[in-house]
Amino acid sequence: MPVTINGQTYYRTAEVCQIVGISKNTLFRWLRDGILKEPELRDRREWRLFTEVQIDWLKQEATQIH
Repeated sequence: MPVTINGQTYYRTAEVCQIVGISKNTLFRWLRDGILKEPELRDRREWRLFTEVQIDWLKQEATQIH
C-alpha cells in the first residue's frame, strides 16, 4: 500500500516490482550496478521508498534490451 509523506506518494519495493513487472532480484541488481539511484527515503522498517517518477523510469528501463 503506498504511503504519503508531505504530499508525495511513495511505493515500497514489492509494490514497485509488481507495478513495473520485474523481480526483486532485478531491482536490487539495478540498484547495486548503479543503473538506478538508491532512493532517498526509507520507511521505519528501512524498506526503500520509490516515487512515481522513479517508477515511470523503471517502466521505461524494463522495456529496454540490455
